[in-house]
Amino acid sequence: MFKRAAFVVLIVVLAVHVVAFPVWASGGSTAAREGVAIVLASFGTTVPEAVGSIINIKNRVEHAFPDTPVKITFTSNIIRSVWQKRQVDAQKWLDQGIPKEVLYVKNIVATIGDLLELGYKDIIVQPTHMFYMEQSYDLEQYINALNGIRTMKAKWQPFGRLVMGRPALGRPGADHDYHHDLEKAVAILEGDVRLARKEGATLVYMGHGNEYWSTGIYGEFAHQMQRTYPDVVTCVGVVEGFPGVDQVSACLNAFKKGKVILKPFMIVAGDHAMNDMAGDEADSWKSVLSQAGFEVIPVLEGLGSNDDFADIFVFHIKDAAYDAGITLK
Repeated sequence: MFKRAAFVVLIVVLAVHVVAFPVWASGGSTAAREGVAIVLASFGTTVPEAVGSIINIKNRVEHAFPDTPVKITFTSNIIRSVWQKRQVDAQKWLDQGIPKEVLYVKNIVATIGDLLELGYKDIIVQPTHMFYMEQSYDLEQYINALNGIRTMKAKWQPFGRLVMGRPALGRPGADHDYHHDLEKAVAILEGDVRLARKEGATLVYMGHGNEYWSTGIYGEFAHQMQRTYPDVVTCVGVVEGFPGVDQVSACLNAFKKGKVILKPFMIVAGDHAMNDMAGDEADSWKSVLSQAGFEVIPVLEGLGSNDDFADIFVFHIKDAAYDAGITLK
């Protein structure tokens, strides 16, 4: 109830702020008043070494649209709160190479509000999530709520077009068939298959998952990998939901493979990858599979560090812009 009340207050404050202080109505260039901006909405990470995957995606998007500002927001409240605490000792983190936009990362409402203050009325919010699950669902509710603002006079409407792109593996619906997104991702990950083939290993991915609705997309992904690369066995599991590490173990036992390439099926190789996947604790995937007799080779690299995978979001931004009639430069 508190979260809902706080969200309503945020929306009201933003609406009042926009109506009372319409930057594009007084001064400023025509370019600013008619500008387009992009917001990359990542789940986020607290691991400094993993931040590079998010920045790489941002760099790829900026390269594709050099005349369009690109901002970052983290959709995880917990992760943002960690970075807020780190701001007390800001120089320590800046000296480690953490960009200011990560150290001082804001939520989606504040990020969009900053762009409105600068006069950007057409905004594309592109999630860098893997598939449309809890985080993307919640993000879309914020966007829908902001789009629901109705001012008395049309000229004070805060947005021209505020739209959201689809995650890496797409989303349910008829507008863009997620099977095509799935096939594109499978093709891009051929490098992982080559590594597994070279090592004579099974390829195992660990995704994030969730507890609230089906994680069947991971099963579809594993099936498509097997169809595309039949000589390399691919098993996929998730940290939250189904299939878990027990199902991955069963998959491996069925094929009697001795060596395993273990990779995160996530945008960043953050806390889950370092601890749940490759940690030394007894319940980590590496430990569980090693105990079962497999030789485990962890690869701590987020998918966002793969330029071709990062470009998936570039294509999805282009689709969102085309669908909304937005011209990107």
